[in-house]
Amino acid sequence: MREKISKRVVGVQPSATVVVSEKARAMAQEGLDVINLGAGEPDFDTPAHIVDAALVAIRKGYTHYVSSRGVKGLRETIANKLKEENNLDFDPATEIIVTPGAKLGLFAALMAAVDDSDEVLSLDPFWVSYEPCVQLAGGVPIRVPLSREDNFRVTGAKLREKVTPRCKLLMINTPNNPTGRVLSREELEAIAEIALENDLLVLSDEIYEKIVYDGHEHISIGSLPEMLDRTIVVNGFSKSYAMTGWRLGYVAAKEPLASEMLKVQQHSVTCAASFTQYGGIKALTGPQDIVSEMVEVYRKRRDIIVDGLDSLPGVSCHRPEGAFYAFPDVSEIGMSSLEFADMVLRKARVAVTPGIAFGDSGEGHVRLSFANSTKLIEKALGSL
Repeated sequence: MREKISKRVVGVQPSATVVVSEKARAMAQEGLDVINLGAGEPDFDTPAHIVDAALVAIRKGYTHYVSSRGVKGLRETIANKLKEENNLDFDPATEIIVTPGAKLGLFAALMAAVDDSDEVLSLDPFWVSYEPCVQLAGGVPIRVPLSREDNFRVTGAKLREKVTPRCKLLMINTPNNPTGRVLSREELEAIAEIALENDLLVLSDEIYEKIVYDGHEHISIGSLPEMLDRTIVVNGFSKSYAMTGWRLGYVAAKEPLASEMLKVQQHSVTCAASFTQYGGIKALTGPQDIVSEMVEVYRKRRDIIVDGLDSLPGVSCHRPEGAFYAFPDVSEIGMSSLEFADMVLRKARVAVTPGIAFGDSGEGHVRLSFANSTKLIEKALGSL
C-alpha cells in the first residue's frame, strides 16, 4: 500500500507544534499534571462584542455559502485596515481573499505562485509549516541561516549567499515565530533590495503584527518603495483577537496573482465560514483597547518567563520584541533540543517545542509560549 501514497506528502514532516500539544494532551488524559507551553494559542476568550456579532449573524440566517472571495463588507473592512494601518493599497473587489485561517492563505499563495522545482527562501529559524507548504506546492525550500549571536538579524549578505536563478519567492514573518524578533526598517530594506534585484515575490506573514513590545514598530514590507506589486500579505484574526478556533484569515495580493489564489480556495474549501466573517468585521471595527490590554498582559508574562529562564544554569534568553514566544538558548546544557524537550516533559511535566523543529538555526533552543496564565508560567519555571 505504501507505493500508492504520494511521495510529495510522504516527504513532509508532521507539525512539531501539533505533535508536542498532542503528546501533552495524551499525558493529561492519563491523569498526569502537564503544563503545555508548546502551543501558540492565546489563553484569552474571544472578546464578547465579536462573539455577539457572529451570533447575530447566525440568528439572521447567515449560515450558507458566501463568495469564495469572502463577504464584501469584510473585504472592504480589511482593505481599509491595510490602507490606514499598513499603508497598503489593495482593491477589496479583486485583491483580497478571506480564508479559513491564515495558514490556508499562505498555502493558496504558494500553490498559485510556485511551480515544480522553484526555490523558495525562508529565514531560518522559521515557522514549522513553511517548508511543508512549499514542498506540497512542489517547490524547493532553501534556508537562509540566521545567527543567535546577533539575535537572528537579517542582512543582505546572508540573503545573497542563497539566491540563485531558480529562486522565485522569499518568505518573511514579522513579528517572528519562534524568535520573537520584529524586523527593523533597515532589515526590511535589505530584503526589499534583494527582492528587486532578483525579481522575487515576498510572502509577508504578519499574523502577530499587533503583538509588539517596548516601542518596536511593525512595518509591512509592501509599504516600501516598489514593493507593493510583489508582496503577498498573509494575516488573520487568531492571535490579535484570540480567535484561533474561528479559523479566519486573509491574504492580499495584486492581480493577476490574487485570481490564481482564488482558484485554490474555490477548489479546496470554497469559502471561509459565513458567520465568522461578521465576527471579523466587528473585530476590526469595534473597540481595539482589548488588543492593547492583551498585549500588556503578554508583556508582563514575557518579562516573568525571560527572567526565570535567564536564572536557570546553562540557559540564556533574548527578550522577545513581539509575538508571544520565548526562544531560550539551552545549548550549554549539553543536550540536543529534542533531548532537552523530552527531558523537561518527562521530568518536569512541561511541554516545550524543540528548536530544531524551526530549522537548523533553531537547534540549541526550545520555544516556550507565554500565551498562558502567569500562574502556570511561574509553576512551569519552578519545575524546570
